Formats: sequence, structure tokens, C-alpha cells
Amino acid sequence: MSVAHPAAVLRRLLRPADLLVLAAATLLVLAALAGLVLPLAVVALAGAAGSVLAAVRLSRLAAPGAPAPAPPDHAAALAVPRPPEPASSDHSAALAVPRPSEPASSDHSAALAVPRPSEPASSDHSTALAVPRPSEPAPPDRPAVPMVPRIPEPARGAGRRAGRCRRAAGLLDAAVVAAGLTVGVLPLADAGQQVVVGAAGLGLTALLHTAGLLLLPGRSRLSLPARVRRVVDVVSLGLSLLFAAWVLLPPGQPLVVARLAVVAGGFGLATVGVAAVADWRRRPGVALCLLGAGSTQFGLLALIVLLAYRAPGWTALTAVPALVAGALLTAAAVRRVARGDEPRPGGPPPVWPGVSAPAGIAILAAGGHLAAHGDFEPGAFLLGLAMIPPLLVRELMSAADNRRYADRLAAQEAHFRQLVSGGHDLILLLDAALRVRWQSPAATRLFGLTDADVLARPFVDLLHPEDAPRAALLLDRVRGGARPTLLAARLRDGRGDWRETESTVSDQRGVPEVGALVLHVRDVGERRRLERVVHRLAATDQLTGLANRRELLRELAARRAGPGALLVVDLHGLGAVNDGRGRAVGDAVLVEVAHRLRLATGADDLVARLVGDEFGVLTDAGPVLAYALGARLVAALGEPYRVAGEEVRLRVSVGLAELTGAGPDDVLRQADLARRRAAQLGGDRVDWYDAYLEEQLVRRLDLERELPGAVARGELDLVYQPVLGLADRLPVGAEALLRWRSPVLGTVLPAELLPVAEDLDLMGEVGRWVLDRACRQLADWSTDGRQLWMAVNVTPRELVAPDFLQRAAAVLATHGVPPDRLVVEVAEPRIDAELSTVVARLAGLRSLGVRTALDDFQAAHSSLARLRRLPIDLLKLAPRRAAADDPGQPPLTDVVVGLGDRLGLQIVAEELETAAQADAAARAGCRYGQGFALARPATAERVEAYLEEFPSASR
Repeated sequence: MSVAHPAAVLRRLLRPADLLVLAAATLLVLAALAGLVLPLAVVALAGAAGSVLAAVRLSRLAAPGAPAPAPPDHAAALAVPRPPEPASSDHSAALAVPRPSEPASSDHSAALAVPRPSEPASSDHSTALAVPRPSEPAPPDRPAVPMVPRIPEPARGAGRRAGRCRRAAGLLDAAVVAAGLTVGVLPLADAGQQVVVGAAGLGLTALLHTAGLLLLPGRSRLSLPARVRRVVDVVSLGLSLLFAAWVLLPPGQPLVVARLAVVAGGFGLATVGVAAVADWRRRPGVALCLLGAGSTQFGLLALIVLLAYRAPGWTALTAVPALVAGALLTAAAVRRVARGDEPRPGGPPPVWPGVSAPAGIAILAAGGHLAAHGDFEPGAFLLGLAMIPPLLVRELMSAADNRRYADRLAAQEAHFRQLVSGGHDLILLLDAALRVRWQSPAATRLFGLTDADVLARPFVDLLHPEDAPRAALLLDRVRGGARPTLLAARLRDGRGDWRETESTVSDQRGVPEVGALVLHVRDVGERRRLERVVHRLAATDQLTGLANRRELLRELAARRAGPGALLVVDLHGLGAVNDGRGRAVGDAVLVEVAHRLRLATGADDLVARLVGDEFGVLTDAGPVLAYALGARLVAALGEPYRVAGEEVRLRVSVGLAELTGAGPDDVLRQADLARRRAAQLGGDRVDWYDAYLEEQLVRRLDLERELPGAVARGELDLVYQPVLGLADRLPVGAEALLRWRSPVLGTVLPAELLPVAEDLDLMGEVGRWVLDRACRQLADWSTDGRQLWMAVNVTPRELVAPDFLQRAAAVLATHGVPPDRLVVEVAEPRIDAELSTVVARLAGLRSLGVRTALDDFQAAHSSLARLRRLPIDLLKLAPRRAAADDPGQPPLTDVVVGLGDRLGLQIVAEELETAAQADAAARAGCRYGQGFALARPATAERVEAYLEEFPSASR
């Protein structure tokens, strides 16, 4: 039990004025001892000085409306003052939340209070969070009406508490004044009346003290056994004090008043002492107030006894310390209660020695009497016998309390023993050498371990040899002061099997009742097995049995710092198998693919299925060996699959990326980019990731972000490349070439623009703008009588749109362009998928009078055979594409020109880069030519200036 040091208590209570009063009292006592002043006058002066100072302080605390002193430190206080006028404790709006461990005072208007669990909360214990409402000025057109604030219930409780404090301070102020007047009047009274005056003052002072102390807030309601115990304590102590006074005072027949004062004073001091001990920790301010009141009453009682027995005059000086200290202590204690009687921290409340203290006082008093006077008088003997019943009752009550406590302790011990025995954890206590000192009774039930198997053995000897060093290191760290952590280890059970366990380690060496390291060991074998099953299910593809994408990413994160590579394998054609032959056949193919992947990879390689037809292989091999592994995968997966009597062939694209310390997602993205390029290059190959692929990806993302809205922003533009007759080198037409003048990305060419527009489904918008702009430019050039045509490139997706013919006719009509001056070009390599619809749309254009052209003609055998089906007027051929592979054979240009003549097609030689190519195309029979060797693409203004140099030419 920690008790505040007396010197520290005095430093907190004493003020400079107190020191002055004490110093003056000391000087007066010395003067009386020197014979300069009468002792009784010194008592009167010193007592009056202390009483006056205490009375002034108590009167301030008791004054109505006087604010109580603010507490020195309240971390939980939050005061929101009212702007126009100060809020008093009686009228502040409050919000009360109970404080768990300590009572609050009326001054703690911002504290958070929760009632103590051990005693009922009364209105005196409530504390409020005061948030005053700011006053509002009354409007100028009508007088202000005083508003009576509605005070919440907690605020009224706080107000009542403050009122009780003021009333208690007033009564205690009156008690101090009564004590001061009593000692001040004694020197002026006749010698025969001094005892009566002192007894009357003592009675009045005790009555006022009792009333004031009962009004102090925080008093709890005691149960009936507690009340009986306190009464017995007071009676036994009071009788012991009375016995001591009876046998120690000199013989004689004092006044009846003196005897009554001794009896009442003894029991009063006993009551004050018992109450002060009970409240010493819970209500320290009240306890100090009790001590102050007891000290004052003791000083008055001492004066009465000394005067009654006509003791020497100097003996009266012994009452001075009690009177002065009692008055000052009472004022300081009431001030503390008004501030907020905070409980003393730590430890249980002090226990009053109900039997030993009265018995000790009686024994000492009896011994002193025997030494001084010999035998006891009958009255003293009877008074001593009267002490026995209260002590016996108190002893019986203590025995009953001890028995109830022992029963409760035994029940709690049995309860916790049952909890420990029936729990799912094995509890081990380890001594300083990490030997098992005790194990819980659950050891046999949980692990089949007996005390003989475990006790006095080092704990690490019970663990698996592979786990023992790590466990010993962890326990050493805990002994060294490290924070306890979870210990996972395999423990040998009573049957010799290894059980997977987890142990929480707690260092309880500083607890005297334990004094050991405490291990709570639990069997986690079943949980670990379920975790492995769940992990396997969560990390495995259910169809193929391979790892899934999540497991691959986890393994990538684990291997990111080491060498190795990731291969992403893509199967082309599996979707057609699912659509044409059923998903069961496709699943069978996937199972066979997984089998081949396992055979082609090493034992340390991780094979995973990423999505439906994509797989990943994580290998520790270097770049060269990883590329060779990719080539083996292409060869193995490219072999035909025999499923349900049918043969299935797939193309394979493999992307390869090295593990360079990048994150798992980045490595997977890099390998997937390489896989895309392998697929774009035709498949059945392995491709590496490089930085150029990353640049292309960023460029593609920028294009996709900026292209939407480019038409509305006016960022699209057309340049025109003239088409010349190869015989006379005169312009006969022009081809409109699209350009995107992006302020962010610069000029973007159609080869980069059109794929993005198709993916974003913007080709309809872009195509309408190109057709309208080209026809309007053609109309402007035709105003001067030029007979030129305008070639516009369209994609197969635009051409097969249901409204394409109507849009083309509407644009021609809007700009007044003759249909035969418009040439619609479609690229030959892109019409395979929509060939029949393309043929129908081209025929529809020809029915409108629009000429059609086949661009990028490949001059292959399939292309030559397709010419008979396509209703076209112009055929655009690049000489470099029609060059003969065999130098001894004539070029295919001659063949294409001859076939075109028979089919009525006009041949346009495009991509003529040199004059030699232009001359060769003319000699081969090509009527028109287009390329840098003849004219470069330019803006409309430049082309118009170029056309001014030539007379108008017919087509």
C-alpha cells in the first residue's frame, strides 16, 4: 500500500500565511516557557490566530456565488466559457458521462465521470461537461426578455454538490470560530467556570463539526454489515480511549462536566479516527478534514482535562499544536474538497486494526497505571471488562469475513483450475534455465504427456531438432527483454508423434506469484492441414491441376530477387474449337496442353494457367536456356491433338521476360507484351520483351486517351498526293491521306491512327469526316474546269456498314461532285473476312456511278483469282510487291497488267520511289502512277499551286 509522504502532504497544504501563524504560535509557546506570558493566554492567542485564518478561508468558500478555486491540473477538463457573463457551477448546462474510478467534484465542470463499480453513484458524484450557450442580443425594436436557461439533470447535480460544499464550509467555519472563541474566552473566565466554558465550547464545536462533515459530498451508503462493523470499531476504540483516560489520569474527583467531556470526546475521537482511515484513499480531502476536526476537539478536550485536574500551567501549552493544526488543516481540506476530491492513486484502502489497536491502547494504559498506582479501582476494572464484548464481536466478524473470503478464494481457485484443465491450451512454466517447472492438467488430455515426461526437462528437448535452435533463440530474446512473439514448433506428444504447435510466450518473472516464463501451447495441426488444403485449392486451377494466376504472382514475388525468366504461352484457335466442337473437346485439349507443359519443363519450374487459353511458366534458367525452353514449348504444343477421334491443331505464341527485380505484375505485363508481338508476327514463335514494346504500349495508351473528340476539336487534316498519267506525266487525280495533328502527340499517320480508331469504334465518325472533307476539296478544285478524281480510302468495316451507300450519295449531292470523280479504295489484304459483303457494297457504289479501286494488291495467286469477283475499276499495284522471285522469270507486273487489260481494269502503279521504277511501270503498261518519284503528299494549298503548273487533263 503506497501512502503519500507526510512532508509532501504538508507542502501541498501549507501556504505562506500558515507558516506565519505556525511561527507566531511557536514564538508564543517559547515565550510562555520562558515565563514572559501566561500559558493560558498563549493558548488563547495561538488558537485564536489559527481559528481566524481558517475562518476567513472557510468564509470565502461558504460565500454564495463565490467561485471555487480551479484545480491545478485536469487533463480531462474542457471548459467552454459563456461569452457575455461567467457561468456559475449552479447554472451551467452540462453533459455528464460517468468516470470509472474516481468521484468528480463540482469544480470539474469539464470532466468525464463514470460511477464507481463498488458503490452507487449519487448526485454528489456527478460531474458535467459545461458548454454554455452564448447569449444573443435582443432586437432593437423590442425589449430584451430575460430567459431562464433550462438546466439539464447533470448540471443540477453539479449545482447541488457545489451547494453542499458551501453549506459544509459554512458549518465548519462556525465550528472553527466556536473553537477559537472557546480558547479565547478561557483566560477571561473565573477559574471555577473554565471547565464548564471549555466543555460547552467543545460540545458546540463537536456538533458543528459533525453537521459540516456529514454535508461534505462523496459520502457513500454503507451496507448493514459495514455499518455494524464500523459501530463496533468505534465502540471498541472509544472504550479503549476512555479506559486509558480513566487509568492514566491522576486520582481525584473532577467535575461531572469534565467526565462527560472525556466520555464524549473519547468516542468522538474514535469516530473521527475510524472514518478518516476509511476515507483516507477514496476521499483524501474528507479524511484530512476529519483529522483537522479531531485535532481541534482533542486540543479542547486536553484543555478541559488539564483545567479539571488543576495541572501545572505550562501543561496547557501542549494543546497549542492540536488547536492550530486542527483549524488550518480543516480549512485546507475543505478547499481540496471544493476543488475536487481526487482519490489517492494505487493500492487498496488502509485497513483499520479493529482488534489490535484498542487492545494495544488498553494494555499500554493498564501497564502505565500499574507502574504508577498499583491496583485498579472497581470502576476501571469494570470499564476494562466492558471492552471485551466489542473486541469479541469484532473478532467474530473478522473470522466470518475470513471464512467467506477463504470460501470465495477456494471457489475462484476451483473455477480457474477447471478453466485451465478444460481449456484447449497446454500451459507450461519455465524456470530461469528454461526447464519445465509446471504443466497444466490438460497436458495428458491434449498431448498425452505426463508430469514424468515433462517436468524438470529443458523445454527445447521436447521440440523437433530442426525447430529447437530457433525456439531457444526466441526464448533467450524474451528473457533479454524483447517483446514476446509467437513460437511455432513441432512438439513430441506422449505417443512419440510430432504435433504442430503454436505457443504464446509471456514473461511473468516479475510477478512474485508466478516467477517464470509462461507458455500457452496449442495444437494447430488440424488447422495447418486445412490451411494447406485451402491454399492448394486457392492456388490450383481445377481443370488442369496447374497453379493459377494468384500462385504465379506469389511465386514471382518470392523469386523477384533471383535469376530466372517468365514465359507466357498463348494458344490460338482454342476458341474456334470450343465454338465448333463443344466445350468438352476444348477442355480435353487444355488438359493435354497442361500434360505437355509438365513434360517440357523442369522439376523446379512452375507451370500455371493464367486465363482460358494462356499459360505461364516460371523458370530459374538464364536467358539462353529460357529461350530454348520457349522453343521446346512451341514445338510440343504445336503438335496435333487427338481428341474424341478428331485432330486439333493450335498455333502457339510465347512471350519471354527476365526477372530483373521488377514487381510481379510488371514482369507478367512485360511477358504478355512480348506474347502479343509474337502473335502479331504470325505466331508459332518466341519473342523477347524489350523497351520498345513498353514505348509502343505507352504510345497506344496516349492515342486511346487523346483520339476521342479529335474530330470535334478540329484536329484531323487531309493531305493529298497527286496521281499522274505515266505517259504524259500530267495529274489526273489525287488520293486523300488522313493526318491527325494532335497538340499533345504531334502528327499521327493512318498506320497508327486507324487501328486505334477501329478499337475505339470511331471509324464511322472519322470516315464520315474524311469523305465529306475530300468531296468538298474536290468540288473546290473542279470550279476551274479541272477534271480530276479524288481517291478516298475506306476500311472494310466502313464499307459494309448498312448506311454507307446512302452517306456517300448524300455527300456527293451536298457538294455537287459528279459520282465518277470519286474513287473509293479498299485494301485487298483486309477483305477476306467480309468478302461477299464487300463485293455487294462495291457493286452498289458502281451503280451510283462511283468508281472503285483495290489498294495494296498483293499479286499472289489467291489475289489474282479474286479479281474476277470484285467489281472494281482501278487496281493499285506496288512494283516491289510484284517483282519476280526468280530473276529468269518476267515480273508479275506484266502478268497483272495483262490480266487487268482483259478484265477492263486500269492499273495504277503506287509507291514509286525512283524515276527508274516509274519508267519500268510505264513500260509494263501501267496507265497511272503515284509515289514520291512523281509528287509528294502535300496540303490542299500546295497541291493547288502544283496543279496550276499543268493544263487540265482528262481522265
